[in-house]
Formats: sequence, C-alpha cells, structure tokens
Amino acid sequence: MGEDRRLAAVVGLAQGMAAARTPRESWRAAALGACRALAGGFAALSVWERDLGRLRVLVNVGDRSADEDEFPEDEAYPVHQFPEITEFLHERWVSGGEPNAWVETARGPAAGQPGYCHQRVAALRRRGRGSCVVAPIVLHGRAWGELYVARSAGTPVFDRADADFATVLAAVVAAGIAQTERLEEARRLAFTDALTGLANRRAVDVRLEEAIEWHRADGTTVSLVVCDLNGLKRVNDTRGHAVGDRLLERFGSVLSLCGAMLPGALAARLGGDEFCLLAVGQPADGVVKVAGELCRRAAELELGEGVACGVASTEDPIGPVRSARRLFRLADAAQYRAKAVRAARPVVAGREGPDDPVVRLADEPSHEGGGERRRFRGRP
Repeated sequence: MGEDRRLAAVVGLAQGMAAARTPRESWRAAALGACRALAGGFAALSVWERDLGRLRVLVNVGDRSADEDEFPEDEAYPVHQFPEITEFLHERWVSGGEPNAWVETARGPAAGQPGYCHQRVAALRRRGRGSCVVAPIVLHGRAWGELYVARSAGTPVFDRADADFATVLAAVVAAGIAQTERLEEARRLAFTDALTGLANRRAVDVRLEEAIEWHRADGTTVSLVVCDLNGLKRVNDTRGHAVGDRLLERFGSVLSLCGAMLPGALAARLGGDEFCLLAVGQPADGVVKVAGELCRRAAELELGEGVACGVASTEDPIGPVRSARRLFRLADAAQYRAKAVRAARPVVAGREGPDDPVVRLADEPSHEGGGERRRFRGRP
C-alpha cells in the first residue's frame, strides 16, 4: 500500500471513530477502519480486564465465523494462554519498551505445549484464515487491549511493514477510544446528580419522553413514582447542610435499592428533596408495591421523617396519557396529596373512583400556580 493510501486509511479510521456516538459505535468503527486499512477480511477489538486476567472481545467485524458474534457477550481469553502478550504487558512494556505489533500465520506451530502460538495459529486454521496481525493498544500510558486483523487463507500474508502500520493504527484507535471515554464521561456528568450519583432531572425528562412514545405506539405501561423527602429542612436548619446532604445520600441509596426491584427502572433525584423512579413495561401493582417498600424503608432512616410518595401509571384509570408532562403532573399531584394527608403509604393516581382528587388536581389549570397543592396541604 502506498503512503498516500495509508494516510487516507488513517484519516478514514480517525474520522469514523470521531463520528461515533456510543462506545459500541466507536469500537466497531475502529475495527472496521483497521480492517480496511490493512486489507483484512476480519478484525476484532479486545480489552484487557486486569482484575480478571483476560482479554475480552468487544467487537468482531468482517467475515465472521459461526462462533463470532458482532458484539459478543462472553468471548474472552485468559491472558496466561498467550505468552507473547504476557511478555509485552509484564516485561517489555513496563520496562520502557514501545508498543510493537506482530504477525502470526496458519503455517506456524500449532502443536506442543499450549501457549500463545498454539492458540492463535489453531484459531486461524479453524476459521479458514491464513494470517493475522496483533497490535497492542496503549491508553494513558497503560496497556488497554489489542487490535487484531486477519486475512483469509489463500491471500497474501501480513509482513513486517503491515505490522509496523498496525502499530500506527493502534495508536489512532487509542486516541479515538480516549475521546469516546471523555465524551461518555461528559454525558454521564450531564445526566447524573453529583451528590447522590443517581440520574438527574434531565435524564428523567429524556427517558420519560421516550417511554411515552413507546406507550403511544404500542401501549407499553409507563409508571412514575415521585417522592418528597420529609424533614430535610429541619435537618439542614438544626444539624447543618452537611448532615442534610448525608440524609439525601442515604435516601438515594434506599431509592436505588428499591428501584433494583423493578428491572430497568431509573432512579433519580429531581432536585432539592424530590426524587423519582421511572419504570417502563412493569405492572402498575408491582410499581405500587415497590413504592410502598420505599416508604417503609424511608421511615426507618435515622435523621429523616419518612417520605411523601405519589404514583401515576398509564395502566390505571387516569385518562389518556399523550405526553410526558401529563404523567409527571399526575405523579406530582399524587405526591402532594400524600404530603397533605401525611400518608405513610403511596397515593396512587386514579384509584379513588371517577372523581379521583389526584386526577382532578393534575388536570385543573390552577395546578400551574400551585393553588390546588396548597389546598391539599391545608393552606388557605
């Protein structure tokens, strides 16, 4: 491959990774870009999981065999089976060596004591491939994983020049992965409450809009639990805000624990002393049961005074829910009613008959100004 074509291949790889919106898209773009750049028929990207001592495959692209999924769930290889990787990770690299790719061919040794060559070469033969090039990926000064590109049997085998070029590609991949990780961290921070580590209001708004779209499309049940942590102001005023923050963190842990009882539920802090759980595709009665458990556990917190909890679900008789805003208003109104009557259990919208006060509150225009909320709380 000429210098111009190699430069174009490097640029294409970098651009493909830069355009990726998720880690999976980034991994796939890396493998595809390297496969094209090296005129390969197959490529894979793997990460070194230090705590488990293994290489875990993140993505397989190109001419995959029957046992190679594009995004495998459990394809991993113990590092001790690959002496050359172990040597690189634990000897040459830590002693100041530079990243260096290597080539294996199906003609290499594939018998004798199991080891790196045995595993690689046997895999090439088993999958009808003639050669492969393996390039370590180094990120933030540490071995992160490997880039693997293979050619099918009967095609030209990789040579030293290809291995050197693979080292360049691995460096481009490392830069792309670093950028993806920074973007993911930025997204995580944008959708995470800094104090509790739960999702924040922005995350709830996005997820709830999506859930309501599913509900409108196919009737998927969407349920929202909104709760107000009682006693936070008293704790802040008498014990200080640091103690109040601890109360918020402890309740956040309780909310997270209860949310785990509803597969896929999103636990979030809306702001101040208000929290919520968003459950999609779960039966309404199951959500109410979990909300009841949340109330019970909150009442046992040492510093707090329990929680006022409201539930609204599209499965209950609350009328058509065509917008995320309406479901939120219903759950919010149920929470305010729970606060007003000092309910120890959740108040559920739509379960008090045709003239349900929560549904009426949520749908009346005065709700915008908070008039009905004050009436529920016994205020003039």
